[in-house]
Amino acid sequence: MNYRNLTPSMSLLLAFEAAARHESYTRAAEELALTQSAVSRQVQTLEQQLGVILFRREGRTVKLTEVGRLYQREISEALGRIRSATLHAIAHHAGGGSLRLATLPTFGSKWLLPRLHEFYRRHPEVLVHINSRIEPVDFATSGIDAAIVVATGEQPGLICHRLHAEELLVILSPALAASRPSWTPRDIARQTLLSVTNNANAWGDWFSHHGLTHQSMRLGPSFELTSHLIQAVRADIGIGLVPRILIADELAEGTLVSPLAPYASARGYYLVYPPRNQALPALEAFRGWLLDAPDLREE
Repeated sequence: MNYRNLTPSMSLLLAFEAAARHESYTRAAEELALTQSAVSRQVQTLEQQLGVILFRREGRTVKLTEVGRLYQREISEALGRIRSATLHAIAHHAGGGSLRLATLPTFGSKWLLPRLHEFYRRHPEVLVHINSRIEPVDFATSGIDAAIVVATGEQPGLICHRLHAEELLVILSPALAASRPSWTPRDIARQTLLSVTNNANAWGDWFSHHGLTHQSMRLGPSFELTSHLIQAVRADIGIGLVPRILIADELAEGTLVSPLAPYASARGYYLVYPPRNQALPALEAFRGWLLDAPDLREE
């Protein structure tokens, strides 16, 4: 196989992508500042090079074939990555750069995003692209530069910065909390207990900490996202055990109640990244801001 056929020229790909997006040679030509015939010739050249038909000609209009639509999807994503890489290079040259950050969804929405404007105020030249991830990040294939994770210790092969020790709070709806004058761990143990799938042992550890037998545990539904568990508690589906840092607003507003002292789990929040990314200017700026955050910093 001639591998040159697998890497068509950028001009052919741009013409095809624009024509496929509009399903119109005329509109593609207007976008690319070319003539309609020039776009048509470039698409025909690409079809000859690939040996496939990308468009059906229907009178004066064109429609993508099935293989054309599949090719468009892949090419559009690839061109998007190229454009993004170019913007990042320009931003890096200007002294800022960009950071692709993975974070747990609820931590991202409840803690990080409400404070990210503070980072941009200090570093307006840096772009932070946020990806929500629950599963471990594969830094070799994902294109992610750094991640905020919850773990029981440092991660092999990664640089790890401990941000915050996880404290778990039992949370109840206001209506359930008001049903008793006071709550003890034994009272909690009699309730339906909701859990998060990535911390399935949380209630077991909490029971052991309070000297309660696991046989009395009444486990209810589990949730992939902590934010969904919080909503389930507010809807009186059960009781939750969640990180204190994620429910500060609800406790302050009174939409959730925590009747017991926090429980220190064995886990913590970490900023992690492969050693090759350590000197990225955007990561250096973000790391410094994150480690200096007063409501994350450990005493």
